[in-house]
Amino acid sequence: MTDTQRVIALATLDDVSGILDLQDRNLSDRGGSLSVPFSRNWFETAVANAQVIVARSNGLVVGYLVFCTFAEQAHVPLVQAMLKVYPGKPNAYNYGPICVAESERGRGFAGAMFAALRARLPEREGVAFIRRDNTTSLLAHIKMGMQEVAEFTHDDLEFVVVAYGGRSTT
Repeated sequence: MTDTQRVIALATLDDVSGILDLQDRNLSDRGGSLSVPFSRNWFETAVANAQVIVARSNGLVVGYLVFCTFAEQAHVPLVQAMLKVYPGKPNAYNYGPICVAESERGRGFAGAMFAALRARLPEREGVAFIRRDNTTSLLAHIKMGMQEVAEFTHDDLEFVVVAYGGRSTT
C-alpha cells in the first residue's frame, strides 16, 4: 500500500496524537477491543525507538501496530499473564496492540502493517494476546499466519495467545 492516498510506514512523533485518538476511540471501556491504554509518553518513546508502524489515509492515522520487547510492556498485567502461559522463543517480541479505525476495517490495513512488521523482523517470533470473544481479530490473525499457542484468564476474561515464527507462511 504505497499510493498517494494510503501509506504504511514507521510512525513519527507527528503521528502520536492520531495514534492516541485512535486508541481512545477503541478502548474496551468505550466498546472497543483494546484492553490496555498507553500514555503519550509511552507512545513517544516507542516511536522514537522505531517500534510503531502506522497506516495513513489522506495524511491521517487510520491504524497502528506496536512491537517491542516483552520488558518494555512488563508493567502491563495482561502481558505478565500471557508470559506465564507462553514465554515465547528466545528473542521473541510482543506484537500489539494493533488497531485500525472502524471506517477503514476490511481494507487491508492490518495485513499491510503486519507485512511491514514481518519484513522488519523476519527471523523473530511475534507473540500477542487477543480476547477470546474478539472473533474478528482472532480470524484476521489466523488469516495473517498466526497460530493459537495458549490460553489464559485475566480479570475473569478469557484470552488466546497467538504467535508466528517470523517468516511468512504465504
